[in-house]
Amino acid sequence: MEKIIVTGGAGFIGSHIVDALVEKGYKVHVVDNLSAGKKENVNSKAILHIVDIREKEKLIPIFKDAKYVFHEAAFPQVQYSIENPIETNDINVNGTLNVLEASRVNNVKRVIFASSSAIYGDQETLPITEDMQINPLSPYGAHKYIGEVYMKLYAQIYGLETVSLRYFNVYGPRQSANGAYASVIPKFIEFRKKNESLIITGDGEQTRDFVNVKDIVMANISAMKSNKVGKGEVINIGAGDQYSVNYIASLIGEQVEYVPPRIEPRNTQAGILKAKKFLNWEPCVILEEGIKELKEYNNI
Repeated sequence: MEKIIVTGGAGFIGSHIVDALVEKGYKVHVVDNLSAGKKENVNSKAILHIVDIREKEKLIPIFKDAKYVFHEAAFPQVQYSIENPIETNDINVNGTLNVLEASRVNNVKRVIFASSSAIYGDQETLPITEDMQINPLSPYGAHKYIGEVYMKLYAQIYGLETVSLRYFNVYGPRQSANGAYASVIPKFIEFRKKNESLIITGDGEQTRDFVNVKDIVMANISAMKSNKVGKGEVINIGAGDQYSVNYIASLIGEQVEYVPPRIEPRNTQAGILKAKKFLNWEPCVILEEGIKELKEYNNI
């Protein structure tokens, strides 16, 4: 059984990746400090190391004999990164560098990095493709871009295979409603569970590319296996479509309340041709079906 590391494996996306890897028979080690992740999210067949990615010396022995590393650990709150740029840089940038170093010294074959569409900021044309200008609107977006640069450098300089997946707005079971990036859907679910009005920032006509966590997992597995990547490529992972926040609200609840807008991109939609070409991947979960499943999961 090949050994695989999943940083942030007790979190939303990471725990789903762990489940899929365990199911495929891999020996999975989870690295998570449980600041946002939960022990109950970790598959019982995985080995949990309660370690912070800022602690490089603790990471190195854990990574011994690992073949692949999925780097999902991050502090993914856009607003928090604006208010706390030093702390979040330490986690998201220095932590990523530590993961790369631990991988390099242990001769890991490939690192798959969870990047973000936040690096694009506002773009004048849609869909957003990987060759468009980088324009982050938050320190979090900048952190992810720096992470991508390091991924490419480690591939070029040290021969460590890397690939960066730029996630768009991911949703699905286990997602926190407490301020995590792209969390409008879990927030709406939480409001609905409490029979409260759904709070919408701005006019609600801002659009997002909502991609189901099941599709994110398959993209990661494809990135691990593909022989067309490994040199620091960046690849969009989204549904390739866009829906307004108002439409999402209509699928989840009835009563809505509008509050002033915040700093965020107006519209996003992923161009996913590169994912199809390099990963042989495309999304399978239809938004309405994914929301229905999520409502059933939350008993609403």
